Amino acid sequence: MERKDINEMMQEHVNTYSSPSDLKITDMRVANIDGAPKHCPLIKIYTNQGIVGFGEVRDASSATYALMLKSRLLGENPLNVDKLFRRIKQFGGHSRQGGGVSGIEIALWDIAGKAWGVPLWQLLGGKFRDKVRMYCDTDVDGKHTGTDMGHALKKRMEKGFTFLKMDLGIELMLDEPGCLNAPLGFLEDIKKYSMKAINHQKGSVDRDMMLGKNYETFTIPHHATGIHLTQKGMDFLENYVKEVRDVIGYEVPLAIDHFGHINIEDCILFARRLEKYNIAWIEDIAPWHYTSHYVKIANSCSVPICTGEDIYLAKNFKPLLSSGGVSVVHPDVLTVGGAMEMKKLGNLCDKYGTAMAVHMAESPVACMAAIHCAAAVQNVLAVEFHSSDVTWWNDLAVGIDNPLIQNGFVNVPNKPGLGIDSLNEELIAQHLHEKYPGQWEPTEEWNNEWSNDREWS
Repeated sequence: MERKDINEMMQEHVNTYSSPSDLKITDMRVANIDGAPKHCPLIKIYTNQGIVGFGEVRDASSATYALMLKSRLLGENPLNVDKLFRRIKQFGGHSRQGGGVSGIEIALWDIAGKAWGVPLWQLLGGKFRDKVRMYCDTDVDGKHTGTDMGHALKKRMEKGFTFLKMDLGIELMLDEPGCLNAPLGFLEDIKKYSMKAINHQKGSVDRDMMLGKNYETFTIPHHATGIHLTQKGMDFLENYVKEVRDVIGYEVPLAIDHFGHINIEDCILFARRLEKYNIAWIEDIAPWHYTSHYVKIANSCSVPICTGEDIYLAKNFKPLLSSGGVSVVHPDVLTVGGAMEMKKLGNLCDKYGTAMAVHMAESPVACMAAIHCAAAVQNVLAVEFHSSDVTWWNDLAVGIDNPLIQNGFVNVPNKPGLGIDSLNEELIAQHLHEKYPGQWEPTEEWNNEWSNDREWS
């Protein structure tokens, strides 16, 4: 057999799929899916060499946050991720407003990984782990007991999950007499809003919910609602937690979310009751930007305090971290600003001795981004998974492990970019949001938007 020339052998291992220096962004399009577990706007960024980057806007958000940035990206080399991020980051904001910038940043890294033939975690500096622990958020529909929730969580454990989370808060007691103290009629408004919110998540957008009285009622910050837990209410919630622990035991970590918009004094009183139930953390019990509230709560109980899914940019975590107001930060890669901001936040967590648990309630696109970030950040507890009951979720992305979660972990992929070969277009078509039925339709109306974007004179 004739021996191959050394140059020929080297060429077999060189990525010739693209000429990176000549890459240009040519288009951006979206598809809005629903029920995965929420409304998830997916992004594709196209290039002149056929490489397509996958991204996603934060769950329960709007694709407009990404599309408005299209004109700032067209014609640019997508591999200049930092340059483009600095150009568009002024248009991001906290919570869902960070979704456009963050989703685009992820799509740019996906293109960069594909162009250079390396996974995203390598572009972030390498990995600390080969598999990432997932924690499973769990819901139980309708009126139920802690025992019911315990059995639902037990099923998650039987699937292999080693870390759990559940909701616990005032909505469990809206129909329980004597458990809540509030201005008369206020709780009825919350119940109306809650039902409309449920309908909205199922795709029925209610204009009254978006603009009406009930929405305004529900967006009053915790300390200004006037809602208090009575002793009966605290007994009710504590018994709920006890029933859960009676089913699942005390060995598995259990985190708590959605306590409700109540004052910090009641949060402290109830957190003290939770101390004997080995709670991993209690989440978002005050608006994240009230640092002094978090410090007061953290200094008054021994239950770990967590927040952060609505914080945009790593630097905005500094007040909470430096003050000791949280034991766990909870960023979402699609709000914080994308993968590099997650890496920066991880470094801040190391500096201040704070753990990280990654929020993720989106499609496999966001999930894979979170997995790469979690692999590249040193002190990560786990990444959230909120779609255990969505049977078609895993099939949305072609080329990832299926099942993706095995024995409570996801194997960190070594494939280029996010590790997704393609998206399942037929499945996306079956789950398009009823209010946004277009699937990767042209978006030329966003091509030429211009403003003097400079933030200084």
